[in-house]
Amino acid sequence: MATTSDIRKGMCMEYNGSTCIVVEFMHVKPGKGNAFVRTKLKNLTNGKVFDNTFPAGQKIEDVRVERRQYQYLYDDEERFYFMNNETYNQIDILKEMLDNSQYMKEGLEVDALFHSEKEIVIACEMPQYVILQVTEVEPGVKGDTATNTLTPCIVETGAEVRVPLFIKEGDFIRVDTATGSYMERVKQ
Repeated sequence: MATTSDIRKGMCMEYNGSTCIVVEFMHVKPGKGNAFVRTKLKNLTNGKVFDNTFPAGQKIEDVRVERRQYQYLYDDEERFYFMNNETYNQIDILKEMLDNSQYMKEGLEVDALFHSEKEIVIACEMPQYVILQVTEVEPGVKGDTATNTLTPCIVETGAEVRVPLFIKEGDFIRVDTATGSYMERVKQ
């Protein structure tokens, strides 16, 4: 058993009969009254994010999780399929369990979070950055580069990313998977 002082971002806990992960938290000590912890939790069974406030010192049931690296193979309408590179075991994960899946590319390495006691997949985390090839982009006009002008482009996964005007079709770019924003051009 843990208490609210143990809450950290990424911590998994049992709450109202389902496994949740802490997305955000803030310890609050108001001038009057008791301290409390304001959290944003993500339900790992249905993917819904909700706010919850715990009184300071309340006991919470934490869940031990194991991180294992898996490689993305393919997907269908409902699920993504991954393979463990060491054991060659395959798992499937519902698309709702994976944030920003529009940047998922074949062969990408992800971290699968397993419930230690039940040996079930409870979440899947993409890497912080992915390198994708630009497949479509409107060409920039000479002289338009005086300001930080961004133009939409389509990358190899079909996702849309806003990029600077000097990016051309065939270029490789680094994309932040959390925000979906362009980071830099990469030489391949």
